[in-house]
Amino acid sequence: MAYTKKTTTGPTYQSIVSDVKAGQIAPVYYLMGEEAYYIDRLADFLVDALMPNEEDRDFNLITVYGPDSSTDAIVSAARGVPMMGERILIVVKEAQALRDLDKLEFYLKQPAAQNVIVFCHKNGTLDRRKKVATLLAKQAVLFESAKPNDRELLSFIQSYATQKQVNIEPRAVQMLAEYVGGDLLRMSSEIDKLALALPADAKQVTCDLVSEQIGVSKQFNIFELQDALGAKDVKRVNEITNYFDKNQKATPIQMILPSLYKYFANVMQAYYAPDRTERGIGEWLGMGEWQVRRNVIPPMQHYNGVKCMNILGAIRRTDAKSKGVDNPETPPGELMKELVYFILH
Repeated sequence: MAYTKKTTTGPTYQSIVSDVKAGQIAPVYYLMGEEAYYIDRLADFLVDALMPNEEDRDFNLITVYGPDSSTDAIVSAARGVPMMGERILIVVKEAQALRDLDKLEFYLKQPAAQNVIVFCHKNGTLDRRKKVATLLAKQAVLFESAKPNDRELLSFIQSYATQKQVNIEPRAVQMLAEYVGGDLLRMSSEIDKLALALPADAKQVTCDLVSEQIGVSKQFNIFELQDALGAKDVKRVNEITNYFDKNQKATPIQMILPSLYKYFANVMQAYYAPDRTERGIGEWLGMGEWQVRRNVIPPMQHYNGVKCMNILGAIRRTDAKSKGVDNPETPPGELMKELVYFILH
């Protein structure tokens, strides 16, 4: 089936998979972005879907590396005739290292009928202002794998865990998002590890298991600090802050500040929700009711909107000072203590 462009919007992982399964195969796939997970998954999928037989791969699957190849050589291979198979499939790894990609423009105007090239460009993207990027978007598939936002990351964790037949309690999902971060390759590896570590009689992954597997203190972590600040529990806040000061490698200030910023930003935004019920605030903030119940309602009882706005400003100033702006001497531990004092008073 000839490839025809269906939409002008950017392709997604699922749309590419669906098109290929439906026989809509592009002559070129340029997979790029900061997030490597979907680049690798799509590349593997395309190899499995377009060349399912091992015998074909022996003759017609060509893998090259950007630093050791050129666009001319790749195009020349793509214009070849497959041996005992339907197509030639060329996978270009480290495509970001190709220096002459502009030469692909001529190939895109008249690509080979059946052969397919898959470029894997990690840790960055093409300049979309370039003609080759415009042609890729128009004549082929130009896919960008961006770093997930907070909501996408939580959705990924839940979706990947479901695929692995693992149930993770909501609080543990948040903990994974906070401590593992948006690197989906690492996240998938951590969930795999949790699945293996889950006792046979256990029904779901708990915060305790996540703490044990990724090396986070059960008593002294960012979530405990948020809870203590939300409740204005001065004693507990000081205990956690002192622990962080003594264990800065495990919980550096640059990990704590973004979490506190998101926490108080949600509280401030909740005041603007048209409906201030748990459901209404959840819909307004794009989070589950359990998250609202635990992370938004308690601090709203202690911090009004103006105070939250001032706290956000204090966090930004602390962040700047932690990076040396107008701060020649104050260590991170003292900056954190100053910040939590401001928050609590």
